[in-house]
Amino acid sequence: MAALFGTDGIRGEANVPPMTPDMALRLGRALGAHFQESDGHRARIVIGKDTRLSGYIFEQALAAGVNAMGADVWFTGPLPTPGIAFITKSMRANAGVVISASHNPYYDNGIKLFGHDGFKLPDAVESDIEQMVLEDAFHDAGKTREQLGKAHQIDESWARYVVFLKAVMAKNMHLDGMRIVVDCAHGAAYRVAPAVFQELGAKVFVIGNKPNGTNINAGCGSLYPESMCDAVRTFDADLGLSLDGDADRVIVADEHGNVVDGDQLMALTALHMKKSGKLANDTLVATVMSNLGLEIAMRRADINMLRTSVGDRNVVAEMRRGGYNLGGEQSGHIIFLDHMTTGDGVVAALKTIQVMLQEDKPLSELARVMDRVPQVLINKNVASKPPITELPDVMAAIGAAETDLGDTGRVLVRYSGTESKVRVMLEGVDEGQILEHAETIAATFAPASAE
Repeated sequence: MAALFGTDGIRGEANVPPMTPDMALRLGRALGAHFQESDGHRARIVIGKDTRLSGYIFEQALAAGVNAMGADVWFTGPLPTPGIAFITKSMRANAGVVISASHNPYYDNGIKLFGHDGFKLPDAVESDIEQMVLEDAFHDAGKTREQLGKAHQIDESWARYVVFLKAVMAKNMHLDGMRIVVDCAHGAAYRVAPAVFQELGAKVFVIGNKPNGTNINAGCGSLYPESMCDAVRTFDADLGLSLDGDADRVIVADEHGNVVDGDQLMALTALHMKKSGKLANDTLVATVMSNLGLEIAMRRADINMLRTSVGDRNVVAEMRRGGYNLGGEQSGHIIFLDHMTTGDGVVAALKTIQVMLQEDKPLSELARVMDRVPQVLINKNVASKPPITELPDVMAAIGAAETDLGDTGRVLVRYSGTESKVRVMLEGVDEGQILEHAETIAATFAPASAE
């Protein structure tokens, strides 16, 4: 079996290798054994999920493996990924497991791991656990009948998380009089997100909050913000919030129903935090996918902007290394490290609203703090992922684009860490020019057989 963990855990089609109950059972055994041995007493593993139909099989298989190794399981039920990180830390558990494929369709699923501190497990620990799974190291190493672990349900875990989220908002602030559209993507935040904004005083118009196991992310949520934008205009709302299936990202709409993406959210919050003296080391951490316009806006405001590889895991690692407290991705993963250990769509929404209230400005005005440089992104299915530097036709097309753009643009070609896709992104002043180069580069990759 090939390596399991990609840039954000294990992911694939449910009930198809590697995302099978057998793999989950072995992963549960590995988790139970690893944390039991390192902790010296009965380990505690939190397991949560989003609303996918396949969540049941992985939840039960993981728990069986953990219990077989003498460790205990605590189920949260459907809960956002950052909520599971929060519960893991607050319960002083050894680790947390998230069963979710984030923004992917319902037939996919995935598994992400958090440590006792609420941060994603270090690469070295994840690698050790992966090796145990691949070797099936504990096939005959289960505990005796007296040593088996137990499984527990955490009552109202979502309500605990709501209390935590409300505390993110400044104590003297409320949302009385605000009108907010919330699209829950039929996902993990279907109870949490509406409750937070309602309890803070807003009039909430909720869509995408009726999960049935197969409608998660289906034409809704952060990848499909059109319904949210339409609802903002229909209900004359002050803003709209569109979460993804596990609610670790958010895409926002202003009062006119225009999309405000992660780059714009980072720009307006970074400027506000710097002005109030709360932006650690006057630095924002973003990724290579963030628009060049964000970098220009930060430079203009004397804010240092650092870029990392794609993935909020990489953003968080750089933030912790340098002592920074704000970072994120264009896709809407925004990390406010003063409040949460990972990307959190609801936290990002609350902090955006707080800027609106404290600046006494509508979101459309705040979002104008950066001018977007034209950007083109093409995603293409591929059958395999050989190193890009070993593909001469691809490298020639990239070189031609870079020569043509000079210092007025940017070329980024990379494979997705979670899907069988290559992503070709170009920026430049002439949209027609960069689109032509992007299409040329994408065409040099051999298509997947399904195309």
